[in-house]
Formats: sequence, C-alpha cells, structure tokens
Amino acid sequence: MRRTLAAAVAAGLALSIAPASVLHASSSSAEDRAATSGREAGQAARPEAALAALTRAEQLLGTGPSLTARRRTPLDPDEVTLALRDLFVALPALEGEERKRANGVLARPTDNADDPYGDGYPAKAKTRRQCEGHFCLHWVREGKDAPPGAGWRKKTLQTMNQVWKREVDQLGYRPPLKDGRRGGDSTFDVYLKDLGSRGFYGYCAPERRKPGSKWRASGYCVLDNDFSREQYHARPIEALRVTAAHEFFHAIQFGYDYGEDPWFMEATATWIEERFADGVNDNRQYLPFGQLADPATPLDTHRESGFNQYGNWPFFEFLSSHFGPKIVRTIWNKAATFPGAPDHYSVDAVAAALGRYGGLPGVLAAYSGANTAPALSYAEGRHWPKAPPARRWTLGSGNARRAARVTIDHLAARSALVLPGETLGGRRWRLRIDVDVPVARTGPAVYVLVQRRNAAPIRRLVRLEGRQGRTTVGFSAREVRSVTVTLVNASTRYRCWVKARFSCQGEPRDDGRPFRLRVRAFKR
Repeated sequence: MRRTLAAAVAAGLALSIAPASVLHASSSSAEDRAATSGREAGQAARPEAALAALTRAEQLLGTGPSLTARRRTPLDPDEVTLALRDLFVALPALEGEERKRANGVLARPTDNADDPYGDGYPAKAKTRRQCEGHFCLHWVREGKDAPPGAGWRKKTLQTMNQVWKREVDQLGYRPPLKDGRRGGDSTFDVYLKDLGSRGFYGYCAPERRKPGSKWRASGYCVLDNDFSREQYHARPIEALRVTAAHEFFHAIQFGYDYGEDPWFMEATATWIEERFADGVNDNRQYLPFGQLADPATPLDTHRESGFNQYGNWPFFEFLSSHFGPKIVRTIWNKAATFPGAPDHYSVDAVAAALGRYGGLPGVLAAYSGANTAPALSYAEGRHWPKAPPARRWTLGSGNARRAARVTIDHLAARSALVLPGETLGGRRWRLRIDVDVPVARTGPAVYVLVQRRNAAPIRRLVRLEGRQGRTTVGFSAREVRSVTVTLVNASTRYRCWVKARFSCQGEPRDDGRPFRLRVRAFKR
C-alpha cells in the first residue's frame, strides 16, 4: 500500500511541526485530571438514559414489542455497534421487563428462545458451525439468513483470518478477549444473517466484562450473509472485506476500552479499512461529512444520526502517513484500561501520543493545512474533497491588504486562501502574514501552505510569540499559485462526564475563540 507522501513533503512536515516552542494544550490541569478520575460515576447510566439506550438499539435493529423494522440504506453509518455498546453500558440500570428486552437485544443470533425481541435466528432454524484458524462461523441452512453456499462461507472465514493477520499479527493490536465457551469454545464467533434488508453491513456487540476490569469485555460479530450486489451496490467480496476489517476492529477495541468516545472508535475503525482493503475505498463515501468538507466542526464531534465520526478517518490517515501506522496503536494503548495502561480518554490519548512529534497543536495545524490541498498531501488525495476556505482574497498592487476576524471551536480550523493578482508579477513581491491568537493554554496554532507553480509546496508552522505570530513568504504571481493560512484551535480542555457529545462526554471550555488575520503584499 502507498501510505507515505513524497520524501520532500514528509521531510518538510517533520521540520515544520517539530519546534519545541509548540505548546501542548491538553487536559493536564489538576481540575481536568480530577474530572477524568470521575469517569466511573460520569459514565454510569441513569435509568432514563438507560431506557433511551434500549429504545435506540431496538429501533436500529427493528425489534421490540411495538416497533416495526426501519428501512435504511447501506450508505447510512453503521450505528448498530455503538448502540449495542451503549446498551451494554446501560444494562446495570435496567430492571424487570426493560432488562429482559435489553438482554434479548444483546443476545447472540443462536440464543433463539432467549432472544425474543433481538436479532436471533428463527426458533426452528437448524444452525451450523465451522471453525478455521482464529474464528468459528455460525449460520443457518434455510431461510433468508442462509448464506449462498459453502464457497461463500469459506471466503468469509478466509477473510476474517486475513483481517486477524493484518490487525493483530502485523499491526500489533491485542486480540479480542476470550469468551469462555460461548458459541462452543473460546474461539471468536462470527454469525451470518441477512442484514442488507435493514440497511447495514454488520455489527459487533460487547458481551461479558472481564472479571476485575470495568471497561474491558469479550464480544462477537454479525455480518451480512451474502453482501448481495442488489442490496449493497458493490462487489460482494469488497463489501465483505471492508466490513470485516471495520467490525473486527471494534471487537479489538472492546478489549482495550469498550467505553471509549464514539468518534474515536468509529474514526479508527474506518481508518483501518485502508490498512486491510486499501483498493476498495468504500470509506470515501463519508469524506463529505468530515473535516475535509467542514473544517469548522470539531474533530471529536459525535452525532447519533450523522456521518462526521466516519468522515474524520483522514486524521488518523494523516498521522499514520507521517509517523507510521503504529501511531494509532500507540494512541489506543494510551486510551486502554488493561493493567498498566493510563486510561486516557480519546483526545487526551491522542495528545499524549503526539508529544514526541511536537505536540497536538502543531500536528493538528499541519493536518488542517493538508486538508486544504489533499491532492498534495495524501497518497489518494486527488480523489478527496478540499477543505473550503473561510475567506478568499486576491491581492494586487492597488489592493494589497486584507484582514479578518474569525472565531474557531475546539479541535477545528478556519483558513484563508490568498491569491496573487496579475499586477504582482515581479519576483520581489512578498506576502506578510500577521496573526493575533488566543492565550497559549487554549492551543492556538497557525499553518501556512504555499503552492508554487514550478516547485514543491512550502509548508510552515508559524512561530507564536505570546498571542502574536508573523511570517513572510514569496508572493510573485509568476512563481506562486496561492497561499493558504490555516488557523487552528487545538484545545483539549473539557468539563468531563456531563453527557455532552464530545470527548470524555465533555463540554469544551474553549469554543468560539477569536483569531485575527492580516495579510499584506509588498515589495522587498
């Protein structure tokens, strides 16, 4: 797979994000750490929230005593895994009939009578089981859930074992936790069902907590029984490959921390599709909903009905392109809850892992700048949308100055595209860039990308002195196509565990921070 950029671009990035002066605005204060230590209480489900989790899971699966199946299209994000995760977290707060319904939703397809409202096989269906390598495959021989034949079953088992080889053996992730003898023995279980008729590809569910470990659990996965072209509008084997890679990574995540932030779980699971099925490119369908198309929306936004958490997989693609694919495993190790792991929440884990690379603000600025010109920044970026500028200016000899004030939310960016007019043809023309930024603890950063006509682009992280920064670049219309100035709010400061939709279920402290940008063309 082609994952790295051209050597010159990579070297330029390494130089631009490494300065020791880049500040790391993480949640490292005593107040933030105290909030993080309150995770157990913060993530405990209240009865009303637990019932909402149950209702949502039933709606997604089209189950429940008074619900009808809801048709969805395969383009819709696969919300089922996280819905089942949320229900698993909420289970202790449910009682009586609600708890019975929840157990039914979480039951395996083979649990028949114990799955009265869930996604089980028909009660009279005869189930079959075949094991190979690290997996056991379960299916029924008749009815709509039956796979098309032995060849497809063999291909599914081969694909799952290839996924294991890639994600566990080669990339080094811990295998999913053992489930005792559920499904027949401790081998990981995969079930085949007709899921395409309800508009999703597959899902995994956490099932049993590891004794003595609050946030680690074993699980199982369910995949569509044939990935028919009529339902998915893609080659069946390609749909199988990306689904297997994505969903099995969720099962791996359950062994690290099944209570992690949704955006992090989904963005990394979508990213890992590229590591296993690079040529399929199914995950491009989500790019119009992430920061490439909407850089002003925070990276860690999660919406239960939305695509942005899937569309932000390029952030992890950027990290793995420049620092190697194992950087994502490093982040998960810092988010993990196994013995000796620090149990950071998602963004804090990202910030901790990027400390050795200059810090999150500089890396986030380089990433946000790269998104303004993906064709220059990613191996497959010519097929991706560009992050749109918030301002677009053309400067000439009679119109040489422009300025703007913008506000930026946490982990988000705004940019200005500055073009040299025809009257700036001489080689002596330069562009001076001045910025006023918020206080350092909020993680401001400024990145400049100069696209030249007959030379490699110039990438530069602007050095900030206090609350100001300045840099100058060439601006001759003969040599320069454009200059993009990207302003970034890299704050990771939250009031955690208040049931909000960002990292650590937190409320961001530094949204709407003001930046001021001034540009001036002049002759040196």
